[in-house]
Amino acid sequence: MRLHRLAVTAFGPFGGTQTVDFDELSSAGLFLLHGPTGAGKTSVLDAVCYALYGSVPGARQGGGQGTTLRSDHAAPATRTEVTLDLTVAGRRLEVTRQPPWERPKKRGTGTTLDKAQTWLREYDATAGAWKDLSRSHQEIGEEITQLLGMSREQFCQVVLLPQGDFARFLRADAEARGKLLGRLFDTRRFADVEKRLAERRRATEAQVRDGDAELLADAHRMQQAAGDAMELPALAPGEPGLAEAVLSAAAVARSTAREQLTVAACTLTAAESAQAAAARALDDVRERDRLQRRFAQARERAASLEQGAEAYREAQALMERARKAEAVAPALDLRESSEAEHRRAAAAEARARALLPETFADAGAAGLASAARRAAEELGGLDSARRAERRLAELLDERAGLDRQEHADADLLQEAAAWLDGWEETRTALQARVDSAQKDAALAEQLAERREPARQRLRAARLRDQLAQDTDQAVERVRSAQDTALRAKQHWLDLKEQRLSGIAAELAANLTDGDPCAVCGATEHPAPARKVAGHVDREAEEHALTAYQHADEQRAEDERRLGVAREALAAASAEAGDTPTEQLAEELQELEERYARAREAAAELHAAQERLRQAGHEHERRLAARQEAAVRTASRVGHRERLDRERAALEEELDRARGSLDSVAARAAQLERRTALLTDAADAARAADDSAQRLKDADARLADAAFRAGFETPQAAAAALLDPAAHRELQRRLDAWQHEEAAVRAVLAEADTAAAAREPRADPDAAQRTADEADRRLRAAASAHDAARRRCAELDRLSARAAASVRRLAPLREEYDRVARMAGLAAGTSADNERRMRLESYVLAARLEQVAAAATVRLRRMSSGRYTLVHSDDRTGRGRSGLGLHVVDAWTGRERDTATLSGGETFFASLALALGLADVVTDEAGGVRLDTLFIDEGFGSLDDQTLDEVLDVLDSLRERDRSVGIVSHVPDLRRRIHAQLEVVKGRSGSALRQRGV
Repeated sequence: MRLHRLAVTAFGPFGGTQTVDFDELSSAGLFLLHGPTGAGKTSVLDAVCYALYGSVPGARQGGGQGTTLRSDHAAPATRTEVTLDLTVAGRRLEVTRQPPWERPKKRGTGTTLDKAQTWLREYDATAGAWKDLSRSHQEIGEEITQLLGMSREQFCQVVLLPQGDFARFLRADAEARGKLLGRLFDTRRFADVEKRLAERRRATEAQVRDGDAELLADAHRMQQAAGDAMELPALAPGEPGLAEAVLSAAAVARSTAREQLTVAACTLTAAESAQAAAARALDDVRERDRLQRRFAQARERAASLEQGAEAYREAQALMERARKAEAVAPALDLRESSEAEHRRAAAAEARARALLPETFADAGAAGLASAARRAAEELGGLDSARRAERRLAELLDERAGLDRQEHADADLLQEAAAWLDGWEETRTALQARVDSAQKDAALAEQLAERREPARQRLRAARLRDQLAQDTDQAVERVRSAQDTALRAKQHWLDLKEQRLSGIAAELAANLTDGDPCAVCGATEHPAPARKVAGHVDREAEEHALTAYQHADEQRAEDERRLGVAREALAAASAEAGDTPTEQLAEELQELEERYARAREAAAELHAAQERLRQAGHEHERRLAARQEAAVRTASRVGHRERLDRERAALEEELDRARGSLDSVAARAAQLERRTALLTDAADAARAADDSAQRLKDADARLADAAFRAGFETPQAAAAALLDPAAHRELQRRLDAWQHEEAAVRAVLAEADTAAAAREPRADPDAAQRTADEADRRLRAAASAHDAARRRCAELDRLSARAAASVRRLAPLREEYDRVARMAGLAAGTSADNERRMRLESYVLAARLEQVAAAATVRLRRMSSGRYTLVHSDDRTGRGRSGLGLHVVDAWTGRERDTATLSGGETFFASLALALGLADVVTDEAGGVRLDTLFIDEGFGSLDDQTLDEVLDVLDSLRERDRSVGIVSHVPDLRRRIHAQLEVVKGRSGSALRQRGV
């Protein structure tokens, strides 16, 4: 970067327009910017910084640029302006900036605020003229920053070398040096790494704590399951050793529970043995009681049987006669069934003959069977005709189906032809919709990108309008405060003058005869001054002074607020531009409406593409359907002819088979009925003949059976028979008596029953009580055993769960340990980080080491080889290390801190450090060449020899085609440096006078 020309108007102390030709000054390589204190030497550097970045160096910024930059000596109609002509990155640029200006109104009284203005032009060497590039404050700022590759802070440290800052840098601690280097080299990404590692450490620590909390919860559950017999570890979540302590406590609890389970099992076994013994004793008592009662009941039943013996013998005789009659019963049943069968057969024959024609009334069974055979033979001949009839019906249905298919295919062909005729028009229309929706989608994306800038500009415009109102109000408040302060000051001065006029009366009030006067020393006071009406004393003057001071402070505060408002207004105006807010709102509204319409239209893209795809599928389907319909039409012609030929042959065969009836089915039904009637009649006739013969045989067998059984007649045998119910009842009575008799004899013959009857009476209730008590003890033992078993199972489950949690937490604990070590190492708090150096400090230490190496080259020359700057990683006190800076004195061979340098030594050390830092930052910023540098003050602390050496070093910068401007008021420098820019201070403002080589 090389400066060519600077023009300032109404800027700082310069009331008019002043111009600096840097090309002329830079031709000598080294030039001097001097002038009396307060003349405005630093304002020249402020103008350069303001032209490039729109603001002055941070230490000299005020409450508002429009107020602090404007010269108090400028005429009301003259606007503040700074123009800088420079070459950067091979491009010749001209930057012009005008801060906000409160100018007099063209009509009427008062003032109005003009917004800040900025221009950027570039010189076109081919055309030999300047061309405009931009008038946007934001665009120009981004362009300048990108070309220079440095922020405003870096520019002020590298180009406008402030020696006082570097002197403080030499004496500063590591933290202060880190802040300065961090701003210059932008090491925020390394600080972000430290922050990220710390966040990861906290996150993993929280996860470990959560896992430990879950493990402790399982431990509490194990303690509850163990019946509070488990002692929990006195460790909090996240503390080392918690997992091992919980697993150890769980192992002890499981061992205790298993011992308790063993004891409960032994108790249960003893209870089971006692319960079994009690149950056996109860069974024995119950069995003896049962046998004793059984023997008594058997004696009672034997007595009852003896009383009913006569009735038993009568029932036996009746049963014997019934058994003899039972031998005749089959013959009786056969005779009754034969008679019933004969009656049924005769009735069936009569019914069958009634259905036959009269020609068969006298025919026998053989004649009827012969007629049935003839009818069946004729029916069998009709099977072929029935099949032909069914086939004809199928042919008619098939022919009707062909006709329906023909009509359907004709309709399909007609519909397909009509649809296909309009296919091209349909496809074109659908494709047009797709193309239109795609265009709308692209337009919506373009409009979406423009929405947010338009919204920001509208917000800035609204803020600009609001700030303009606030600025007007602030101006009124400042004007009012100034008037109030002036009146208060005038009032105070008036009172002070009155007090001075009446000060004699105050002195006279303290005079005493004989005491010397404090003014003249006389001891006599013949006519002391008297206080007159309206006398002002010291208290009234001080009260007026306090009121004035308060008013002046209020004025200063109002002016500061006005400066803040104007600065904010300038920023908002630079972002919003000159366009009125209403116009910006209308433009944004129109943009939003266009975006909404475009987005709504673009939403139809997918539907349009889907309709086009479906239409294409429909086109293919209709083409295929039309081709298939044409193939089916051609195949139906031959099929229809074959059906017609087969139909003619079948109709001829059916005419022969039907005879006089309407159909073959009617003829077949007629023959089926005749065959069935004849067959039924023949069967009925044969059945009647057979039943008559069986009835005759049954009568003969019945008479013979009654005689052999001892009955005189069949009727007597029938009377002796018992019906099944009576027979069963009689047999039941006999069987019951016999069974009861046998049972009584069996019971009385039982040895154990008889033995039990001889024993003492049994007591089942006492035995039951003993058994109940044994059951109760068994249930209690079983319950205790189940509880112990469940306790063991629950402890095993929770222990397995805790072990799984420990295994699951192990990788997380390892990750936490690893992240914690890395975070502590990066933050400088780890024990492994012996120098307590943070990661950002480590990077800055490398930069500082580069700066010290670059500064040493010049420092050795300035100090005649005596001093060398070295970087140190040693810790200072209890602080962290990494940013230490020491100076090595070649005369003593000792290394000492830079804070021990004298004033002159500090100057040229800081100058060497500033030049070295300029080189390193320039390389860091992308290698932008800096052809113009400024060095501000500090030369007055050097002796003549050191000053010559420093100037030689600065003069050597010309070897790299650089020019250096020294800002100083040291008189000796005016004799040594011939190219000078003098700042002359006057009542009407400062002026610049330039002198070349």
